[in-house]
Amino acid sequence: MSTEELRQEQQFVSVVHERLDQLRAEAEVAASAVVKQTGTGRQARVERDIAVIEHSATLAALDAADAGLCFGRIDHRDGVTYHIGRTGIRRDDRERTPLLIDWRAPVARPFYLATGYEPMGLRRRRHITTEGRTVTALHDEIMDLSDTTRTGYESHDADEVLLASLNSARTGRMADIVATIQAEQDRIIRAPQHGVLVVEGGPGTGKTAVALHRAAYLLYAYREQLAKRAVLIVGPNPAFLGYIGEVLPSLGETGVLLATIGELFPGVHATATESPAAAAVKGGARMAGVLAEAVRDRQQVPGKGEPIVIPHDDGELTLDWDMAVEARHKARETGLPHNLARPYFVFHLIDDLTAQLVDRIGADPYGGPNFLGPDDIAQLGKAVAASPEVHSAIASLWPPLTPREFLADFLADPVHLDDDDAALIRRGHGARSAWTPADVPLLDEAAELLGADDSAARAAAEAERARQIAYAQGVLDVSYASRTYEFEDKEDIDADASEVLSAHDVIDAERMAERHEERDHRSAAERAAADRTWAFGHIIVDEAQELSAMAWRLLMRRSPSRSMTLVGDPAQTADAAGCGSWQDILGPYVQDRWQHTRLGVNYRTPAEIMDLAAAALRVNQPGFEPPRSVRSTGTMPWAERVTEEDRAAAVLAAVEREKPADGRLAVIAPRELHGELRALGDTTSGTVDLTGTVDLTRTVVLLDPRQAKGLEFDAVIVVEPARFGDSDLYVALTRATQRLGLVHTGELPAALADQPGR
Repeated sequence: MSTEELRQEQQFVSVVHERLDQLRAEAEVAASAVVKQTGTGRQARVERDIAVIEHSATLAALDAADAGLCFGRIDHRDGVTYHIGRTGIRRDDRERTPLLIDWRAPVARPFYLATGYEPMGLRRRRHITTEGRTVTALHDEIMDLSDTTRTGYESHDADEVLLASLNSARTGRMADIVATIQAEQDRIIRAPQHGVLVVEGGPGTGKTAVALHRAAYLLYAYREQLAKRAVLIVGPNPAFLGYIGEVLPSLGETGVLLATIGELFPGVHATATESPAAAAVKGGARMAGVLAEAVRDRQQVPGKGEPIVIPHDDGELTLDWDMAVEARHKARETGLPHNLARPYFVFHLIDDLTAQLVDRIGADPYGGPNFLGPDDIAQLGKAVAASPEVHSAIASLWPPLTPREFLADFLADPVHLDDDDAALIRRGHGARSAWTPADVPLLDEAAELLGADDSAARAAAEAERARQIAYAQGVLDVSYASRTYEFEDKEDIDADASEVLSAHDVIDAERMAERHEERDHRSAAERAAADRTWAFGHIIVDEAQELSAMAWRLLMRRSPSRSMTLVGDPAQTADAAGCGSWQDILGPYVQDRWQHTRLGVNYRTPAEIMDLAAAALRVNQPGFEPPRSVRSTGTMPWAERVTEEDRAAAVLAAVEREKPADGRLAVIAPRELHGELRALGDTTSGTVDLTGTVDLTRTVVLLDPRQAKGLEFDAVIVVEPARFGDSDLYVALTRATQRLGLVHTGELPAALADQPGR
């Protein structure tokens, strides 16, 4: 084995890191210089803030790239060699050829796709393993069998690097797979941005990792477009988002918004809980029509023969059924949302009420023409429009509404639903701030139905702009006056002033005001998080099969271009509101214009565990075929039957026995047993998460199956598997990368009891 090869790679890696350190130092100097810039004006402060943010982002990307910076090399038959890394790095600013090739660059594709049958021009592919900045191992794959040159680092197993990664201990945070992307994954990652791509895959097929690397690739390939519009990644729960949160930064990408559905209505953080049955009612597609009817209910008219009498300085005004019906018809005819159509309702009624006054005050007692002139009528109209009593009466018929107050009122009295469904979702007015994740799509739907009347905000903005222009004009006038004062008489001004440029010559008041406006220097992701109407450049949805029809309406509004990547597994659909079928999800929006691909290789779950999980699912799905596991550990799942009195103690004993020295263990139990397990844990070793929060960095964590979706652990203990539905059980059984145990009091489900080793 040639130590020279290892020495050369170490030398190269050192050079790359030296260049990285140089770039980091340059960025730090630039950031420091910006901070020290003089200038106290608002424009100077804003420009400094923007520059500091940009330099900070650069530093964050460089810091993230440091770990495992260079991980591969490809040697072409023509003698050209490329090193592959997390980011592209040049030797200096003048050199066009990169020192290190970004893994997303087209020239890097053979590293992921080349095979002995299709070498793509390669002679050799090398995997470089590092710890920190030290090269610890090389693994060479010969692509050109006619090349007899050997280094001594040739791998006897083409999957050696992949298997080493799969067998490594879990840390509670998802690691990127940039060094071990497989060919089927690479094709999905680099698929074109436009349109809807569905990536289906069973547990452990890497669909989440593929989706995240796809986000990184799209931000690389479509940088200009997506940097402005941002990428949204939707996950099933906050714990999952924490689990995947370090993947994209490790790939040098920070401009992505990660959120759950419950976080996609600005100003609302939906953390309250409710029954699955209630969530299913709220998530049903019919709720769009129900809410639309509820909004129309708020557009009322007085009863026939029961007019509203409005006191007024010039005599009482009468708002009757005929007037209101006509005004409502005119307003609805605009097709605008409730709040935006309301001014048409208001103006129509004000005109009618003004006409009442005109007829009363201006009437000729002898039957002649009305003697009020246009100015008099306009004055009466202004008086009616300014009357608080008039506006109060109109507001009782067509009130301005906010999504939150409207939905709170609806949930207090759920109209247009049958009694059973209404009872499931009904809650008191006191719960206005206790929003659940299933409420957020309803809030979003309400916002669409109501619209935002921003006329007052626009008027205020116009007034502020006019003030700034007037101020700028004053500054320019003072500047001009100061210049002309230097000349003794008009002849001097005429002769010399034209030769001297003033502020008036290079800028006008309006442009000067624009230069001093406050700039929004937030990132695109930060602005998107605060804007309900933001249209994202691309949306990635994990566990997509779980989202309700109403949640999909929310997401489709955020993606008018329908540029989306959806990943999930219909076999794992557990939410009663979940659509499950891809056609059910996408049919209403894109019909059959979407692409489907399937990942069929299980990289996480050993064959011994996968066989058990598949048997559990086949009870009700006889034709189910699981993804093929790439490895076998030789360790069979175990089961232990105990009494109810001993259950918690048995679980804690199993935790002590099974928890890895370097890794993570999950106890997956029905939600109703969590209190029991925490209580006993609090009096013993405290190995189970006793806080009730999901902290995946702990050695041991307690979860229910829904919380465990998308996560993986070295070892898993499933408590009372017979209490889980098919999907939840399948999820619980497929979280382990090494060992699985079952603790139960009653009989095991037959599919589990019949397996070898039970």
